[in-house]
Order: sequence, then C-alpha cells, then structure tokens
Amino acid sequence: MASRPFRAPPDPAFRGDPSRWNPEELLIASLSACHKLSYLYLAAEAGIIVTAYADHAEGVMEVGRDGVGRFKSVVLHPIVTVTARSDIERARTLQKLAHESCFIANSVNFSVECKPEIIVAG
Repeated sequence: MASRPFRAPPDPAFRGDPSRWNPEELLIASLSACHKLSYLYLAAEAGIIVTAYADHAEGVMEVGRDGVGRFKSVVLHPIVTVTARSDIERARTLQKLAHESCFIANSVNFSVECKPEIIVAG
C-alpha cells in the first residue's frame, strides 16, 4: 500500500496548528476506524443492525529519559446503538472479535484495549 503526500503538523505542545490533526491523533484515529470497520462488518454478517456508532478513543504517551516519546497505550470506547431485535449478547461478543481482527491494533507495539458500550435503540 503506497502512501499519499500528506502534511501533518506537530502537536500544539511543539508549536503545531491545533486546528489540524497531528500524527499522534491520526494513529489513534486509525486504531478507532479499523476497529469500527471490523465491528460493522462482523455485525452485518451476524444480522445485528447498528443504528449509531461513536468512539472516544484515548491514547497515553510517555517521554523517556532519552527524550524520545512513545505510546504506552490506547483505549477505545466505542458506543454502539443496535435495534431491539438484534442479539445484544452477540453484539457485545463481536467487539472482542473485531478487536482481534483489527490489522492496525495487531501491528502496534503497545497495549490497545477496547471498552465498549452497547445501547438498545428506542
């Protein structure tokens, strides 16, 4: 997969433009999007009707004594709304499967957790 030219500013702490996404935010967003797409695919295959999906992912970074920064962890907080006719327990179980099948989560060297909330519409 080839990348396209892209301009991402540094974090605002390093004089970056706070109105634009920085590389760290994009990594967290990529983890969130990969999980979401995996989940929506699995839900559709299982006949679970998702009416809304939101995630409030958070990342924790650290700077070592050497001055080098790295991610320690990311926690995904997906909030998924499903119809009352959907299998709610299966909807919960699919979160774990989606997490296990996410290419990006499987590619990073730090902890990625998923703490989902399933809501029944109506």
